[in-house]
Amino acid sequence: MLHPSYSDLMKVVNSEVEPGEAPVVNSRYSIVMATAKRARQLIGGEEALVPERTNKPLSVAVEELNQGKIKILGDEEEA
Repeated sequence: MLHPSYSDLMKVVNSEVEPGEAPVVNSRYSIVMATAKRARQLIGGEEALVPERTNKPLSVAVEELNQGKIKILGDEEEA
């Protein structure tokens, strides 16, 4: 089981969304894609934004997302 859970991660990511606006993340797929992309960045040599308790890049990426150190951008923000 993944700790934190997908629903907890979605709450963290969508925490800054104003009432009435569309959430940034609607599915587990978005969480998986974002953490996988960040894990690849860590493998490529980028510095971790949280203290590493493990040497697994995916675990570090999940912890960064959970602590709000990285953000998932919506489609409009990427452009």
